[in-house]
Amino acid sequence: MKVTAAVSRTAGADFTVESLELEDPRIDEVLVRIVGVGVCHTDIAARDQALPTEMPVVLGHEGAGVVEKVGSAVKSVKPGDHVVLSYTFCGECAPCGHDHKNYCQQFAPLNLIGTRSDGSKALSDSTGPISSHFFGQSSFGDYALCNQNNVIKVRNDAPLELLGPLGCGIQTGAGSFMRSMACEADSVVAVTGGGAVGLAAVLGAVVKGCAVIIVVEPHENRRQLALELGATHVIDPMAENMTDAIRGIAPNGLNYALETTGKNVVFGGLVAAMAAAGTIGVVGVPSSEDEAMLKLDVLNLLLCGIQVKGICEGDADPSEFIPVMVDLYMEGKFPFDKLCDFYAFNDINQAVSDQHSGKCVKAILKL
Repeated sequence: MKVTAAVSRTAGADFTVESLELEDPRIDEVLVRIVGVGVCHTDIAARDQALPTEMPVVLGHEGAGVVEKVGSAVKSVKPGDHVVLSYTFCGECAPCGHDHKNYCQQFAPLNLIGTRSDGSKALSDSTGPISSHFFGQSSFGDYALCNQNNVIKVRNDAPLELLGPLGCGIQTGAGSFMRSMACEADSVVAVTGGGAVGLAAVLGAVVKGCAVIIVVEPHENRRQLALELGATHVIDPMAENMTDAIRGIAPNGLNYALETTGKNVVFGGLVAAMAAAGTIGVVGVPSSEDEAMLKLDVLNLLLCGIQVKGICEGDADPSEFIPVMVDLYMEGKFPFDKLCDFYAFNDINQAVSDQHSGKCVKAILKL
């Protein structure tokens, strides 16, 4: 079938909106008509070839839409169902078998390369194949072909065009506090970085009943938004020492912290701000090889029992957690819509630019 999609052909170049051919679903696949798709930093990392995604490629991994057609082996959804798309996984390895699908041993080839597990591609143009199945979906288009395991049915009365970011960025932030670290009520927590992931973590901390929620963010508009979402304190790291400011608010230190910036200096500041037996979750993607190597104050870790935990996708099971977030939103307890701005699909490059500049926190393309 003919579809319209945003194609990445050259590293770092703008997306081009093109007409492509999409295969019919195989027996375990689901064809979804996309109504909204979030723009995520990971999409841009793949476009810029910081990830091993084969070009040309259709990216997009925060899709939401309506099931159009299913393969003969698909039992979890049917045509007409409203769905949110998330990451895919093999379902057969040891991590998958222990409910750690986000650490699937095949995560990278299944989600980042741009092919099915057998190496085939579902998209093409007149010159040949176009990489597909990015995060099992490639949802930067009006239709996406997915594996049944990354298609999550949601309630029909929720605003479907809004829900796509729940499949990755919002799930990562909120899940870090709600699932991975499972913060107790009355905990003292901090988030470094007020982007979509960091502010989603604020929402998760509010749901968990955390007593002190600190956001460290240099942009004033994002600090103000953090307070609107339920943060109790905000810190401008350009105006004051982050560690001293955190200790001024919480003299006994932080029980939990989420680092979203990928910057060594920020991580080091958090280590010095932790309470005894505190946990730091790390989700920030480093921007360089130097930033990718952490220098730890081992003596402080030992004497204080500080734990450092890498977190992928919030350690959440999308089939369980996405419907929970939708329910919380519909109950007025998880207002992630305050992070989002809508753009027409053809304005994808403007959306990317606005998100990069900080003009918007989370861009969603409407189709």
